[in-house]
Amino acid sequence: MKPSIYLWRTLLAFGFASLVCSLQVSVAAAQQSRLQTIDVIGGTAEPVPIAVTDFSGPSGNEISGVINANLERSGLFRPLPSSSFIERITDINKIPNYPNWRQINAQALVVGAVSQQADGRLKVEFRLWDVLGQQQMTGAAFFARPSDWRRLAHIVSDEIYKKMTGIGGYFDSRVVFVSETGPATARVKKLAIMDQDGANLRYLTDGRSLAITPRFAPSLQEVTYMSFANNQPRVYVLNVDSGRQEMLGNFPGMTFAPRFSPDGSRVAMSLYENGNTEIYAMDIRSHTSSRLTNSPAIDTSPSYSPDGSQIVFNSDRGGAQQLYVMSSGGGDARRISFGSGRYATPVWSPRGDYIAFTKMSGGGFSIGIMKPDGSGERILTSGFLTEGPTWSPNGAVLMYFRQDGGRGGVRLFQINVSGRNDRPVATPTDASDPAWSPLIPR
Repeated sequence: MKPSIYLWRTLLAFGFASLVCSLQVSVAAAQQSRLQTIDVIGGTAEPVPIAVTDFSGPSGNEISGVINANLERSGLFRPLPSSSFIERITDINKIPNYPNWRQINAQALVVGAVSQQADGRLKVEFRLWDVLGQQQMTGAAFFARPSDWRRLAHIVSDEIYKKMTGIGGYFDSRVVFVSETGPATARVKKLAIMDQDGANLRYLTDGRSLAITPRFAPSLQEVTYMSFANNQPRVYVLNVDSGRQEMLGNFPGMTFAPRFSPDGSRVAMSLYENGNTEIYAMDIRSHTSSRLTNSPAIDTSPSYSPDGSQIVFNSDRGGAQQLYVMSSGGGDARRISFGSGRYATPVWSPRGDYIAFTKMSGGGFSIGIMKPDGSGERILTSGFLTEGPTWSPNGAVLMYFRQDGGRGGVRLFQINVSGRNDRPVATPTDASDPAWSPLIPR
């Protein structure tokens, strides 16, 4: 079990000292522009310059370094080099000298301190300052074991992101993916899990049996995936902390593309039997299943809406592979994609506002999004064998995988929902089919 991280308190304004300071601000300074909320979905023209000072105390430099890296990797912030800082912060309870930070074009300032408590835990405190508006935006303190200092950095990053964008962060999360090694004719595929920034990587399966299509449960402690153990394609549920796994069901045909419902009580999947592929839902506890589609077409890749009331899937029932939405209990489905080409691997955003998909058109592959009614289709990125989108916990970032047409390797990438900041995600081996977890419970 992961140790809990505790929110200690929200640090409020500085009471009397803050009031005195505000009374001393000139009228001209009081009328200057305040830092604007960053538009995550629409995108921002330029990243916001932000100064993250070195946190004092044990692991302080490491924590501030991870915060810097998180913010920069989001594409929404431009951390300033510490060599440009005019003021050295020695007391996080002291109001900063705003002109010193405006002089280096910082619009926001992060200061922090780390201390070790009597019980051995680390305590990290931070404050986020609006340099333009000359006021504290937020602040908090968190506790964790010393070995979990990276989580502390991710949680602070999430607090900064939330305050400056208006939506929750995604840094304190994990990604499970398929690690690929070996030649194309004898590819070894095993499940691996890592923090969203690539740290703390470990393997969940040993590679003796092919493992593909991992998907997180809402509980975070379990993933469902497809395994070819004993040359039998079956769907398994694996506890990522204990390593314990069980077969979800013993179907007579091939089962694939499993995905949990939002409440974790069901898994929707495709079942191939007697030349036909249909979508089924299985109750996790009773292992009873129900058939959701009934057509001679290939129906596959189901994904639940965030409230669990609907399922999006792809089907060739109209003659070409397109996206459809139906009730989570099955029944009539309505087509939502009408563009040229074929659509696959749909996945509903945690926010419910978009459905991401893989599109194959004109011999190329793309990752795109559309609204649940099919409107507003937008291609975010294209490339050789670009596929398999998965959403960050806040619905602001997509991760996917792309094969390098030149060297033949396959790598993970991430891109903002605005279509900006398309960049690779480092892994020690080739990597495919990522699945992003919800935020880790504190």
